[in-house]
Amino acid sequence: MKERRFAKESVDSKQRVMMLSLVVGIAFLLLVTRLWHLQILNAEDYHSMSEKNRLRFVPVAASRGTILDRAGKVLVSNRPSFSLAVIPQEVTDKDALLTLLSTLLGLDRTEMAERWNKGTNRAKYYPIVLASNISRDHVEIIEENRLRLPGIEIEMKPVREYSSKEHAAHLLGYIGEVSEKELDSEAFEGYNSGDYVGKNGIERALENELHGGDGGRQLEVDARGRILRTISESSPTVGNSVILTIDSAIQKQAERAFGDQAGAAVAMDVTTGEILAFVSNPGLEPALFSGKLPADIWQGYLDDIRHPLENKALSGQYPPGSTFKVITALAGLQDGTIDETTSINCDGSHTLGGSTFNCWNRKGHGKTNLHKSLRESCDVFYYQLGEKLGVNKIAAAAHAFKLGSPLGLELLNEKSGLIPTSEWKQKRFGKRWYHGETLPVSIGQGAVTMTPIQLASMTATIANEGTIYRPHLVKRIVDADGITLKETKNEIIGTASFPKESFRLVKLGMLAVVNEPGGTGAKARLYDVKVAGKTGSSQVVKMRNGKNNSKYQYRDHAIFVAFAPFEKPEIAVAVVVEHGEHGGSAAAPIAGRILRTYFDGKKPPRKETGGSAEEDEDDVDSEEISVPAVVKAPSVNGAAPHD
Repeated sequence: MKERRFAKESVDSKQRVMMLSLVVGIAFLLLVTRLWHLQILNAEDYHSMSEKNRLRFVPVAASRGTILDRAGKVLVSNRPSFSLAVIPQEVTDKDALLTLLSTLLGLDRTEMAERWNKGTNRAKYYPIVLASNISRDHVEIIEENRLRLPGIEIEMKPVREYSSKEHAAHLLGYIGEVSEKELDSEAFEGYNSGDYVGKNGIERALENELHGGDGGRQLEVDARGRILRTISESSPTVGNSVILTIDSAIQKQAERAFGDQAGAAVAMDVTTGEILAFVSNPGLEPALFSGKLPADIWQGYLDDIRHPLENKALSGQYPPGSTFKVITALAGLQDGTIDETTSINCDGSHTLGGSTFNCWNRKGHGKTNLHKSLRESCDVFYYQLGEKLGVNKIAAAAHAFKLGSPLGLELLNEKSGLIPTSEWKQKRFGKRWYHGETLPVSIGQGAVTMTPIQLASMTATIANEGTIYRPHLVKRIVDADGITLKETKNEIIGTASFPKESFRLVKLGMLAVVNEPGGTGAKARLYDVKVAGKTGSSQVVKMRNGKNNSKYQYRDHAIFVAFAPFEKPEIAVAVVVEHGEHGGSAAAPIAGRILRTYFDGKKPPRKETGGSAEEDEDDVDSEEISVPAVVKAPSVNGAAPHD
């Protein structure tokens, strides 16, 4: 019995030993398998992960390309600035670090926290910019407290430097930090938080050319963040430079001619479409927008009734007033409704149905033909012509000049203006067009609107007798070595097919506006060059009870267009003075100053007087050409504005 029980216990013991051995064997096999998996199969991956724990990537921002004028004068360049960045993997107490930074530097803790949170989707060893464009005093404080600020780094980044505070501000645009929305878009793929990008103007339109490619350094650091060695390094690629068609001298004089007045001016080469001046006044300081714009300055921009934030040359849409009479005249000549000998009697008003449409001259212009109607800007002549033509024939003439649609300037958000037709009104309002609505259109009022670019293009097309060039601001793009990468070719986008004789008659009328007695544009006259032009004033609000509101924002806009020389046109100019009231007194002198600067620039340079070229240029810029103050004319009930 005992032997049988002993044998059974022996068998059970052997089974337990075998089971235990099997378990130990399986466990050992699993351990060996795991070690093989860690040390052999995935050795490279884990090695890479361990490397990242002691590596730091320091980005090196690329310098944006320079922006220059047509003569090579630098308008926008770069200067170094400092940014405050953090390496998340080296920070154990985020809240304490942010509180300390806020205390030491006086920076907004909430803003820094928001920036930190936006950058958490990247590798922890990649720096996140907490504050941009910090001062040298801030840098010194950070260096003094380096041991108390784990993970904090100072990055050097180039920011924009402008040749002068507000010079060509709306044209050039400004840069700012890339937004979260932009980072999520395909257009900004490869950009990182804290990068600077163009926000408007040339900076925005040519962002891809100007931005360049960032570089960086891969560093090995110890546990305390001290740099041990540089593992790899890639150099940044400088952005391409942009050479504009703008002439800085003309641009500067045009800006100065406006003074405190609001408005826009565009000067264009008649034979190429190159923009020589592109002014929107008042200006703004682009450099302020690179960092955090002070609240008081931002509020000042918002409160200014002259709307300095708007690019008026690009997106301002104004009734062209009497400058549009050249279009109505061409429509009448082409239709055969009028010719050189056609005349009417202007007694100061025209009646259609039960409505009376007054001329700006209540006494009337008397017997008036086409030449006189342009010279003295007789409204009644065009009321009668418009009534005979109808709105659609006037619109067809305007559309022949590509008016009513964007002209394709390089800048973003170019407006189209509006050329009304009977079909447009039916589609827009569901109502038919009435004959009485055509009369205001015939003198550039009513629903007609045009941008300063379109006004300049219209004038250039009349000057060259029918060729419509696409206006452009970019002459060429060059790389860091000065090699031309792209060059803008002059592009003809249409032809205004009117008889040469029609253009001749209209141009002679425009010549009379500036040079003959009774002409409304005499203040644009030059002593040595024949200037042809057309004045205009456009109502902002309808006059009531024979009175126009004296408040600034309700006054009429003043407009003037011109080209010169008359014999062989080279330059076309359009000037809009917001609420300037009269084109002849407010806008024509500005156009005259632009033309004077252009033709003076074609003269041989003055002999040096011992001063530097820069000093000589400053002497020229300091010369003041008086711009007459706006003179208020007597209000006329129901009359068109006085040109």
